[in-house]
Amino acid sequence: MTAPGTGLPGDPRGPGDPRGPLVVLVGPPAAGKSVVGTMLAGQFGAAFVDTDADVEAVAGKPVGDIFVDDGEPIFRDLERAAAARALAADGAVVALGSGAVLDPDIQERLAGQPVAYLAAGFAAIARRLGLDRPRVIIPGNPRGRLRSMLEERRPVYELLAAFTVPSDDLAPEEITDEIAAWLGGQGATTR
Repeated sequence: MTAPGTGLPGDPRGPGDPRGPLVVLVGPPAAGKSVVGTMLAGQFGAAFVDTDADVEAVAGKPVGDIFVDDGEPIFRDLERAAAARALAADGAVVALGSGAVLDPDIQERLAGQPVAYLAAGFAAIARRLGLDRPRVIIPGNPRGRLRSMLEERRPVYELLAAFTVPSDDLAPEEITDEIAAWLGGQGATTR
């Protein structure tokens, strides 16, 4: 496949299409954005940009440690900068951190972009994050916080999405195929 945006065979965008990311993947944690993004990038011969990985590279530590050591405001500043860089990457497949969509500046930058929402429900996310097993009581109720986070973000994901793939019961390859078909305009319809 050729580089996206060239209008050459294999490129889902024509030569006159606007520049910017090939696709931006949004959704909750553990929805599959990084795995699907890597697969899409490989399929289209595109660069893959994961904003959480970029934040970790800049900070020199994992996202969880940034929250604990530096606080959420610092993380959000790093995330905003990583998202701005990613959304300027012509032809890239971008996996946007799950909370980035709450930032008004990022929402504005996503307007008109090809945004695919990997929709996943509470049970699937809890299972993927390991929150579905009996545990010792942990102060702070992580399952309750997860449910609240999903309820807060779901309407934003839906509002920003040009295409939605329910990902609970699909393998990453199936999600990738659905998004690739949508990008290629092969009759995929918005769900």
